[in-house]
Amino acid sequence: MTKLFEIIKNTIMLFLNEPILIVLLIMCVILKLIYPKVRGFFGEFWINVELKKLPKEYIILKDIMIKTSNKTHQIDHLVISKYGIFVIETKNYFGLIKGNEYDEKWTQYLGKNKYKFLNPIRQNYGHIVALKEVLNMDINNFISIICFSNQAKLSIKNATKVTQIDYLIDEILSYTKIIIKDNINDIANKIDSLNIIEVKEKREHIKSIKKNISSTRKKEQQNICPKCNSNLVRRNGKYGEFLGCSNYPKCKYTKEVR
Repeated sequence: MTKLFEIIKNTIMLFLNEPILIVLLIMCVILKLIYPKVRGFFGEFWINVELKKLPKEYIILKDIMIKTSNKTHQIDHLVISKYGIFVIETKNYFGLIKGNEYDEKWTQYLGKNKYKFLNPIRQNYGHIVALKEVLNMDINNFISIICFSNQAKLSIKNATKVTQIDYLIDEILSYTKIIIKDNINDIANKIDSLNIIEVKEKREHIKSIKKNISSTRKKEQQNICPKCNSNLVRRNGKYGEFLGCSNYPKCKYTKEVR
């Protein structure tokens, strides 16, 4: 214990005698806190740069929040054209990304570490359903695109389009069949009129997301299925042990066992 106190004392004295070390430490902490926001900002910036390369017949909308009967939806980018309404969910992740079309969550691999995140295809489908409701349009008029950063290596089994920033324009321009007869300027104006721009509403949206994540984690810790409130039970699968809903096959919720 005396040796530990000696180490702590020497460390404190080192910092007091070298103020530059304190400045560097504070800068490291600040950089770690703001890095996700900085990376997110530049990810959005480069997607905006790419989308501006589209011909003038395409209308680009970004950072759209719409409200349906039961919740709000934050949509990263919309590209409106006579060839369809492209609903783009952006993910500024890097490393190896693995997942399947219908998985609850996908996995990001960074060296020996791995992190789970919500399946963006499912997220984007929710956005499309919301747009269908507020615009009263056929769901086939909407095209889902998931766009990752160029630093991501994708290993995805999917039918929905999953691409990277460098290939986003080519993906959009690959659709050449006219499917929307309505005036696209009218569609864009309607979306614009529905867009929630009040800071309070946006904060409530973020608060709601955090609350849902917290509720899901709490139920998982109690071995309760977040979807249907049945029990979670241990099962063995192709990739090892996992927690699955006891109400399977009616409920297909699963969680990886760490």
